[in-house]
Amino acid sequence: MEIKGRVACITGTRRIGGRVGFELAKKGAKVALIYNRSKQEAETVAKEIRAIGADAVTIQADLAQVIQVKLMVSQVIKVWGGIDFLINLASIYNSSPLMEITEREWDNNININLRSAFFCAQAVAPAMRLRGGGRIINFTDWTAASNRPRYRGYIPYYVSKMGIIGLTESLALEMASENILVNAIAPGPIIPPPDLSKKNIKKVKENTPLGRWGGAQEIVKLVLNLVESDFITGECIRVDGGRHIY
Repeated sequence: MEIKGRVACITGTRRIGGRVGFELAKKGAKVALIYNRSKQEAETVAKEIRAIGADAVTIQADLAQVIQVKLMVSQVIKVWGGIDFLINLASIYNSSPLMEITEREWDNNININLRSAFFCAQAVAPAMRLRGGGRIINFTDWTAASNRPRYRGYIPYYVSKMGIIGLTESLALEMASENILVNAIAPGPIIPPPDLSKKNIKKVKENTPLGRWGGAQEIVKLVLNLVESDFITGECIRVDGGRHIY
């Protein structure tokens, strides 16, 4: 599917999401940046997009609330008349020992990492059908794509990201006849979290066969490939520098 003139809706615009939005805009897409609390980051990316002569809007939404998901989608459609690409990047990542996991923490992981991806896909489906198809890209994790939890203390996160893989395959089957292609990306060491120590940053590099962190551009390249492809659907692709084979 050609990118120029298309409408892209990106949830989770901090870090990688902002770069994905900017690169889609460079190729001629109109970009809706969806944020919950990261307004400043979303506005900064929108300003960068407008500076190159492309179109961008920012929309606040709590994607754990289905009513807000539907409102967000209706706002994008009201501005540009439809939606062609949905990039589900919204996610949370935190750690808790088994016996300290609370109901709230479990629900937050499932709601934000998994539930929101489903309801965003459901909400954009009618608009994509009207435009003859679309592309949906979900985000899981390299550990989930490797079918094993490599780290203790991340049960709700890991379960939610395993769910994304099943969701992607199910959506791909359901939507194939309508030319809506659905895939998942499973990042590994892409950008170090801001609270990660220099020691752990180095350790991750040493445990990655390619010996480095990938950088946001590696995710961008795959997103562009998947939205342009007309024959890839139901796939989960790791971008982890070979981390899973170490």
